[in-house]
Amino acid sequence: MSQQGPILVVSTARRPPFAAALDAAKLFPVIETEWTDSARAVEQVQPAAVLAAPSATNEAELAELAARVAARQPYLPLVAVDPPAAIPDNVIPFFQSQDAQAQQGGIDRLVGRLRAALRIRSLHATVMRRLVPAAPMTLSQIDPARDATLLLVGRGGAYPALSVALGERIGVVGALSIEAAAKHLNARDIDGIVLGEGFSLRVIDAFLTVLTEDARFRNLPVVVTVGDLAPTYDLPNLEMISGDASNVVATALPLVRQHAFEAHLARTLKAIDANGLIDARTGLLTVEAFERDFASAVYQTQQRGGGLSVARFAFDPDHPRAQFDGARIISRLMRRMDFGAAQEDGSVVVVFTEADLKTAHTIARRLSSVMRHTSHGRRDTPSDPTVSVATLLPNDSAKSLRSRLQEDGRRVAS
Repeated sequence: MSQQGPILVVSTARRPPFAAALDAAKLFPVIETEWTDSARAVEQVQPAAVLAAPSATNEAELAELAARVAARQPYLPLVAVDPPAAIPDNVIPFFQSQDAQAQQGGIDRLVGRLRAALRIRSLHATVMRRLVPAAPMTLSQIDPARDATLLLVGRGGAYPALSVALGERIGVVGALSIEAAAKHLNARDIDGIVLGEGFSLRVIDAFLTVLTEDARFRNLPVVVTVGDLAPTYDLPNLEMISGDASNVVATALPLVRQHAFEAHLARTLKAIDANGLIDARTGLLTVEAFERDFASAVYQTQQRGGGLSVARFAFDPDHPRAQFDGARIISRLMRRMDFGAAQEDGSVVVVFTEADLKTAHTIARRLSSVMRHTSHGRRDTPSDPTVSVATLLPNDSAKSLRSRLQEDGRRVAS
């Protein structure tokens, strides 16, 4: 990819070793500065990315630098190499391996992480250029508890602690086996993986190898909390750490938020390509576009014959995150000829074209079964929707079909 600007390296007076890695990777120009000048250098240099080597004595300077970086558009990645325990939310951590044999792999991983972040910057710049009217869109607008989903894989004594600690900050999908984790990866949008204890090194190695070989997951944040594996996989956002659950959260959360921001940008670009007919947050149609297409689909079905059914997925109104996660699952799994939209009452309505009542029930059951395994928020509230299905009758209109769907939904809920 083309270089978007200089790379700003912030450290003490001594040149950090990773700066030489940037030269070797031809990520230039590389401009170095000390902590006292770092915030001003961001304004003067206009970098494409910032790499910092903070220590416990640089916490105040790191916080000021992070604030300057967060205010810039397009997205300016800030990567902290071997950061202290507490870092600002927009700082991406990177931990160097202490194993001499793995140091070259660590350098490659740092370069890969930087390249992945620069691709997000390019995507953000594209969205900003095409978005009309212009609107601010920053990483700080991504709330992990609302917009991101993390896959927690593991079993054993540490699993409950990880589940609680992560569930306080982000939507969590749990998997007690690698096979279950693979199903979740194929069925839903995942913004990161935490791999806990309960698996042999051979199983962990095989899982990471599969992620490496699948282009869909290569840039996915992955945090491994157990094992003695060297981070030599071609996964730029891989971290292998030890420690309590709070350390896992501190490492995973910035990487997951960055991935959720990338996914949001991709949906926004898709919405722009669709002339604003797609909701950038859910990936489904906007309410206005849905109502127009629904009325047209009912009319054409009545004129030409065939089948048409509608399903309504009603979620707990006290947990709005469940609706949006359900909408994203539906957007990912529904058939290409179907369409739907998130409604203001907290439900999601999906139209199944060329589908009779039996087929619609089968599709709706499959979609709802995937949603049941997602938990949200501090109390791990499951996304278990109430589903009602109605099919088009000969004397139906779009209004009467929707009215009957609402009535069926009330009867199911009661």
